[in-house]
Amino acid sequence: NFGCPVIDVVIVEKVNKAAQNIFFATGSYKLLAKSYKSLGDVAQILKDNPSYKIDVDGYTDITGNVDKNQTLSGNRANSVKQYLIGNGVDESRINSTGHGVNDPIADNKTAEGRAKNRRVEMKLRNY
Repeated sequence: NFGCPVIDVVIVEKVNKAAQNIFFATGSYKLLAKSYKSLGDVAQILKDNPSYKIDVDGYTDITGNVDKNQTLSGNRANSVKQYLIGNGVDESRINSTGHGVNDPIADNKTAEGRAKNRRVEMKLRNY
C-alpha cells in the first residue's frame, strides 16, 4: 500500500457494493436516479476520509462498435466522477478511465454475461 494505512475492509466493501448499484440509461452515460443513493454514500466516505482517493473504471460489453464502446465507457466513468465532484469531493482525488470491451468479467455470449460486463468499478486508495 506504498506505506500508507490500509483502508478498512468494511469501507472497501461499502464502495464495492455501491459500484454494483450504478445504473445508466441504455446506450447512454446519463446516470439513473436509482444510482444517487449509492454514489452519495461513496461521496460521504470520501468527505469523511480526506486522505482517500478513488479510481472509477467504466466497462462495456461487446455489443456494438468497439470505438463507441470505448467512448461510452469513458463517459460513464466520467459521469460518476462528475457526480462525486458535485457532491463535494475534490476533483484531484478522483481518476476516471474507460476500458471499453476490455477486461470482461463474464461471458459476452449470454445476455446475463453481457449485463455483468456493463459496469463501473470503484477502487479506494490511500496513496
